[in-house]
Amino acid sequence: MFELHGYLPFILKGFVLTIEVALWSLIIAVVLGLIAAMARLSASKSARAAAMIYSTVIRGIPELVLMTIIFFGGQMMVNQLGDAFGWDYVDVDPFISGVLTIGFIFGAYMSETFRGAILAVPHGEIEAGHAFGMSALTVFVRITLPASMRHAVPGFGNNWLVLAKTTALVSVIGLHDMVHNAAQAGGAVREPFTFFFIVALLFLLMTTLSEVLLAWLARRVSAGVRRV
Repeated sequence: MFELHGYLPFILKGFVLTIEVALWSLIIAVVLGLIAAMARLSASKSARAAAMIYSTVIRGIPELVLMTIIFFGGQMMVNQLGDAFGWDYVDVDPFISGVLTIGFIFGAYMSETFRGAILAVPHGEIEAGHAFGMSALTVFVRITLPASMRHAVPGFGNNWLVLAKTTALVSVIGLHDMVHNAAQAGGAVREPFTFFFIVALLFLLMTTLSEVLLAWLARRVSAGVRRV
């Protein structure tokens, strides 16, 4: 039995914060992913180019590098602007910065998932919607989007699992998530293995429960679909 020296509530508090970071980041990633996916599929060359650049650049740079660039570089840029316009010093909140960074990163991955799912929808279903006099927006909302969910769930699930583990990076910008708290507790009692092992178990718990929910979601959106 591991001796946690009374630090369990401290670790669990960080675990709750980790879940909050993951969920808020997921919301941002889904919104950005849908926007970028629609831009990639639009008739506008500039929109396609912008979405392509976003996806290529973000997926080509390590998450840790982006985290430090956005947090430290963003804070410097904001305060340089503050000096020019006479603002007071701005201390960027690590939670907001971490959520925005992770959401921004995984928006690029989600965009590819959503784009592939939309392209997988049979074109005949979309044409049928137009034949009934539906507008392009109505066809997307009532036909394309619901039909694409079945194809998007596997990729969405993989992105979520990676996103959930990527939240560990917010510890490097000073956010008191469970990795940060485990490092402090392990350093205080000189037992880092014990506390990081607990963190590993908590991440495993989170991802295992996520896989159960994702499996249920996959069955839900595939209900009535004939399997060959």
